[in-house]
Amino acid sequence: MKFIAGLMAVLFAAGAQAAEVQVAVAANFVGPMKVLAADFEKASGHKAVVTSGSTGKFYAQIRSGAPFDVLLAADDETPARLDRDGAAVPGSRFTYAIGKLVLWSPKPDFVDGNGDVLRRGQFAYLALAAPKLAPYGAAAVETLTRLGLLAALEPRFVQGESIGQTFGFVTSGNAELGFIALSQVYEDGKIQRGSAWIVPSHLHNPIRQDAVLLAGAKDNAAAAALLAYLKTDKAKAVIRAFGYDL
Repeated sequence: MKFIAGLMAVLFAAGAQAAEVQVAVAANFVGPMKVLAADFEKASGHKAVVTSGSTGKFYAQIRSGAPFDVLLAADDETPARLDRDGAAVPGSRFTYAIGKLVLWSPKPDFVDGNGDVLRRGQFAYLALAAPKLAPYGAAAVETLTRLGLLAALEPRFVQGESIGQTFGFVTSGNAELGFIALSQVYEDGKIQRGSAWIVPSHLHNPIRQDAVLLAGAKDNAAAAALLAYLKTDKAKAVIRAFGYDL
């Protein structure tokens, strides 16, 4: 309790001490992060400067000295690796969201509610994020493997470096459908457009998304404040509104 109280004290520090925090954000979390960053600035006076991309690339950049203060990853393994590498502040890592995978098309009625469109195969290309770079891509491969469809559909893959690029492939029509993060098409309790199958969680490993304070930011008050804010009920409500579990 003393630890939480201390974090909250940092969060609501006087505006005169306002600072910036450089945040590396997994591409799937850009939508909620825009809302959270604005709310965070109002609550604390600190400013979150957001850079989005693939978790795999962020790991390489951080290990090469990229000046990020906080990583909001698309998995739990990358923050754990940074912890083991000595590149993160010990004890700062926690799960801020549990992601959901969805098979989605901008075309109404194209994707059915059971994902049978995958077996019918009446499409030329299927988009997914590169599984070695993006956890949502790995979850898509796990799903297809468990459905017994990987070998048949792999020749039709269009792979993005991140889930953001993957989403772009589908919205642009370069692929008729794709595996993306539910948060990219979900808001206010529903999928906003197109057609979709929310992939049952038993078809892939849990997509636990961890946050971590990076070693170079151990004395950065704004970075500590952001991590504290992500644990508040207000932040959790925003995260759930974009389709994540907690």
